[in-house]
Amino acid sequence: MFRAGLYARVSTNDQQTLAMQNRAMREYAARRGWTVVMQVRDVNSGAVQRQAREKLIEAARRREIDGVLVWRLDRWGRSVTDLLATLQELEHLGVGFVSLTEALDLTTPAGRAMATMLAVFAAFEREVLQERTRAGMAHARQNGKRLGRPATAAAHAAEIRRLHRAGISKSEIARRLQIGRTSVRRVLEAKS
Repeated sequence: MFRAGLYARVSTNDQQTLAMQNRAMREYAARRGWTVVMQVRDVNSGAVQRQAREKLIEAARRREIDGVLVWRLDRWGRSVTDLLATLQELEHLGVGFVSLTEALDLTTPAGRAMATMLAVFAAFEREVLQERTRAGMAHARQNGKRLGRPATAAAHAAEIRRLHRAGISKSEIARRLQIGRTSVRRVLEAKS
């Protein structure tokens, strides 16, 4: 008996598709001869923590389900990174994953091969982005651009020293100048 967990998600503006997602997933599970042991749904935007999805992942960790069934990949993952991380965790747990719309079935060898290819392309995309970022930063440095956080404390160094000589505490100086106490301390220690 293959125990399936169904996951549906809708945004607050898209609640009419919830019944359609559930019906499609239940029909698919019935055709495969799977037993639906858990059905959860999240109603929120993509950026919010998906508590129902987390319950389903917890059930997978406890070995209460053998597979997760979703209507579409974008219902499951918040981003490509999130999608791949959760799919890898499910694979590590020995839990299958099926997305109906994309016909992605990680319970089959072909589906697992597809997931591996997705991971390879995601890694390639990350590396290309990192290379572009490094190249852009190098180019900016060559053109005299200073990178990183602005040196706010250094810009206030004279004022920090003046206030400290006037007997103002480091915490009060930091509050007045709206900079960190550690920055104040560094400026004062550099003086000596």
